[in-house]
Amino acid sequence: MAEILYQDDAILVINKPAGIPVLPDGWNPDAPYLLKQLEQEFGKLWVVHRLDKVTSGGMVFARSAETHRTLSRLFETCAVHKTYHAIVIGNPRWDEHTARHPLRMNVGHSHRTVVDNRKGKPSETAFRVLERFSGYSLLEAVPTSGRTHQVRVHAYALGFPLLGDMLYCLPAVGQSTTPLHIDRPALHAYSIEFEFGGKPYLFTIPHPSDFENALATLRHQH
Repeated sequence: MAEILYQDDAILVINKPAGIPVLPDGWNPDAPYLLKQLEQEFGKLWVVHRLDKVTSGGMVFARSAETHRTLSRLFETCAVHKTYHAIVIGNPRWDEHTARHPLRMNVGHSHRTVVDNRKGKPSETAFRVLERFSGYSLLEAVPTSGRTHQVRVHAYALGFPLLGDMLYCLPAVGQSTTPLHIDRPALHAYSIEFEFGGKPYLFTIPHPSDFENALATLRHQH
């Protein structure tokens, strides 16, 4: 079950665990999903934004239709600041870099997101190197658009696929994920910041154990 970080009459903020979808899975509609679990405890909730099934970290839900409209506008106007942490394969030559590859979603039988300079939607993610290891890096990723799999695809497009990401990983380095014992893309929604009802909100969510264990291994090896 998700950890509850904050609740009041208007919003619910949770720490989403990796491995559970926010909404029903089209391939397995009877499988558990996060919204249903939360509504059993908190009543009707509105989804304002999503995280991939495999991604952990902070999420905000609205507890009324009015709050949902307000928060949705904040997300649409980029007034919500989201920061992700990602462990990637490789070491960038840069310390900071902004990816602006246009993205097209839901491509092929695997429903991948792809870079498409002709038909893709404008997308932007600012990356910053937080730590460097032998053959790996910990990156901060700040998206200013909300495309499906955006951070994962932009990192891959730059040549630095996420550790554990079998959907967007260079075949030559895919086996590198095994020794670090993380069986999902190493992506965590680390913080979320916004202003609502005249009050500022900032939530910072520590790395889950699988993510932190992978970092500990890299630090030890380094």
